[in-house]
Amino acid sequence: MNTVTIGDRPIGPHYPPFIIAEMSGNHNQSLERALEIVEVAAKTGAHAIKLQTYTADTITLDVSDGEFFIDNPNSLWKGSSLHQLYQQAYTPWEWHLPIFKRCKELDLIVFSTPFDETAVDFLEELNVPCYKIASFENVHLPLIRKVASTGKPMIISIGMASIAELDETVRTVRAAGCEDIVLLKCTSTYPATPENSNLNTIPHLRDLFGVQVGLSDHTMGIGVAVAAIALGATVVEKHFTLRRADGGVDSAFSMEPEEMQQLVIETERAWQAMGQVQYGPTEAEQASLQYRRSLYIAENMEAGDRLTSKNLRAVRPGLGLPPKYLETLLGKTINRAVKKGTPMSWDLIG
Repeated sequence: MNTVTIGDRPIGPHYPPFIIAEMSGNHNQSLERALEIVEVAAKTGAHAIKLQTYTADTITLDVSDGEFFIDNPNSLWKGSSLHQLYQQAYTPWEWHLPIFKRCKELDLIVFSTPFDETAVDFLEELNVPCYKIASFENVHLPLIRKVASTGKPMIISIGMASIAELDETVRTVRAAGCEDIVLLKCTSTYPATPENSNLNTIPHLRDLFGVQVGLSDHTMGIGVAVAAIALGATVVEKHFTLRRADGGVDSAFSMEPEEMQQLVIETERAWQAMGQVQYGPTEAEQASLQYRRSLYIAENMEAGDRLTSKNLRAVRPGLGLPPKYLETLLGKTINRAVKKGTPMSWDLIG
């Protein structure tokens, strides 16, 4: 599969995980806060900031009843209409340029999720290095075709999509001329639970479509993301906020700065730990071989003495014969005087 390059950063199994801090609506309708999120994300070591580009009117209708009203008792957004929710959560388009400028100053990659074709045209004017497709849009083939036609890398969350739907999506992307694809395992619940994450999908997804894979993670903490790296994820996306206590549409399942910093550190450690199939001592372990057990003379002995379980023992260090020869040597005669602490060797016999 292809290594995908976003900005100046290569993405693939031979490179540290690509960590995306998703701002979403955590700016709480304050440009000053949005810029602070960018600055703090840079300090955590995250590699990219992701925005969402839509307006309430480009994503839904201004209707406040029926299926346009959120009455699910388990929803974080119960009691709002879709239009009200997106009006509260959207990032004003005039904010994008100052946010992009600040990211560039801090050497952060910045890109966005477009939710309709006009958002793609707008983001092209900002020269985004790649695009994200949200889980709820992964069956919106006209939008996907439009994004793919830019030729830029695409990161696509697979939340809720069947294999058949994903196959149609990937075929559409490739037919439109885009080969740089990253598919993210995603559970579209907010927050998600580890039990509902099904990370074993990650290697299956990679092998099925021959693409880079990752995780768009709505669980709390970093455990699920670290586990994803061990299963082959090369990208991790997490919602990010300054403080969950500040509230906001996505704050309840967003990471705080200290958590994001740990995510960056621990996912890279997990990636480093994967290594390759390895048996026998590594170069770093060579010095430790001496602390294995081996056969040593345990008492002062004279020429002609016989070896017994008392005067020949398997002890540390490991400079004598291996312990597997203990039974073979018992009863044999020593051919010269030896001191306690002499490593056993074949030239002491007979």
